[in-house]
Amino acid sequence: MNEKKSKKGAFIALVCVAVLLALTIVLENTLDPTKNIMLFTVLKKGAVYALVASSMNLLNGFTGLFSLGQAGFMLLGAYTYAILTIPTDTRSAVYYLYGGCAINFSLPELFGGGAAGLILGVLIALILAGCVAAAVAWLIGLPVLRLKSDYLAIATLGFAEIIRAVFQWDKLGPVTNGANALKGFPTFSSFNIKGGLRLSTFVAFLLAAVCIGVILLLINSSYGRAFKAIREDEVAAEAMGINLSRHKRLSFCISSFFAGVGGGMFAMFATQAQAKTFTTAMTYEILLIVVIGGIGSISGSCIASFLYLACSEWWLRFLDTEVVLKSGFKVPLLRNGFRMVVFSIIIMVVVLFFRKGIMGDKELPDLFRARKNAKVKGGEGNG
Repeated sequence: MNEKKSKKGAFIALVCVAVLLALTIVLENTLDPTKNIMLFTVLKKGAVYALVASSMNLLNGFTGLFSLGQAGFMLLGAYTYAILTIPTDTRSAVYYLYGGCAINFSLPELFGGGAAGLILGVLIALILAGCVAAAVAWLIGLPVLRLKSDYLAIATLGFAEIIRAVFQWDKLGPVTNGANALKGFPTFSSFNIKGGLRLSTFVAFLLAAVCIGVILLLINSSYGRAFKAIREDEVAAEAMGINLSRHKRLSFCISSFFAGVGGGMFAMFATQAQAKTFTTAMTYEILLIVVIGGIGSISGSCIASFLYLACSEWWLRFLDTEVVLKSGFKVPLLRNGFRMVVFSIIIMVVVLFFRKGIMGDKELPDLFRARKNAKVKGGEGNG
């Protein structure tokens, strides 16, 4: 019975994702992107943040490891993606301060260029971006994962700051371009068909949906159950035969892998990769999204990502503009920066009234099942 319910829930989820992907194509090709620039900005950035927040939730929410190194792993992914996909004929212009790049190949060109080369090159670059982040996570995880709670958070936060400083080191300029931005690599807009369909938002959603789907499959597997057991009680989990260090390292590496992929996608969204972008504030944003959505809920992380970005960068933007009425009366408080004040108050209200976040530890299929059961019970009571 439970297996049938899970299969039905998975089928409904796939249908919803398919509808959502189709909707992105319809919206992008019916609405004028120049007049609705903020809508598509929120959609694309929201897809990226949904993936990174889900990867952080896998570690913080499902395994119980408090890490604050997400921005560092995103940086690794962004630079890996950018370095591997910048066209060879533009590398000298990008690395003009260093007389060229130490890496003189581009993955899309290696696969023959064109549409096929672009798709294969971008996909492999994103996978390698995740692999680099996961490899570094494995190395730093050896000593760091022995720490717990706040100490682990401080250690991973320090790692992120060190990585950011290292990538701006002038000695690494021929590879990272120092403190300068990497540009010219394929972005989401590169997938738009000239004279045809615009697919940039669709590509962002598709990549995020596939990655989040893999995370959900992992959570519902035996490994996911082991992660949850570690979160609930490490002593009991070890008594049940779970290898704590192995599973903690596995969770840390998988979370970092998807953070690296998210970093590559963020570079595609921002059309550049620069170390100073991946600050501690970015990690705090992702953590805030996880808390608002619900620690232990992937659905909550996805919903909170779009709500957070829509409120902070779109819906409340009018609060930063001074308004003077025809009578000469100047509307009080409306000025540059007031938007963040109101946004902070909204966050406080949400946290106060939704202590466990919007979704708590539930997923969307759980809510549908709960409503269905409530209707059934109500029908039985009436009968």
